[in-house]
Amino acid sequence: MARVDRRTVNLSGYPDLIVVYLGLRVNAVVGIKKALGLGPQIAKSVADKPDGLLLPEVLLYSLFPPHLGMRQYWRDFESMERWTRSEPHRRWWKDFLKESGGTGFWHETYSIRGGIEAIYDDMQKPVGLMKFAPLVQARGSVFSARQRLAREGSESSPAPAPEDGLYR
Repeated sequence: MARVDRRTVNLSGYPDLIVVYLGLRVNAVVGIKKALGLGPQIAKSVADKPDGLLLPEVLLYSLFPPHLGMRQYWRDFESMERWTRSEPHRRWWKDFLKESGGTGFWHETYSIRGGIEAIYDDMQKPVGLMKFAPLVQARGSVFSARQRLAREGSESSPAPAPEDGLYR
């Protein structure tokens, strides 16, 4: 019998590593169109290799209902935040928060320095952390990922839309 080739990784070169799980779930038939429209745009944005993105991986959470996602490894929080506040991500975020188009979106962020943050937009069924942790409105002091992770410093650029303009 062969022994198991057991290994680990040396992450000392990534002292601020960030891992993000993301998902887009189709909540209604119209959401299929939204998901198909975003797919090529997301693929292109990843192919452009944004600064700080070490590795993107595509994930399939379920076929029915369609629930696709990614796992992304970022060099540091600042490069991830900078990318999320630039085009085209900025536009996607702003458009989605106006109208989810029959889909739900979520992400969970894990930091090697400690801390976890998450957001769930129009998710009709619980996923990840929301399956066991109490939910609160993502407003005010927990509106942005930087705030939810209790990161020092200021956000790299303003949010795509003022927070108070996002609510009906």
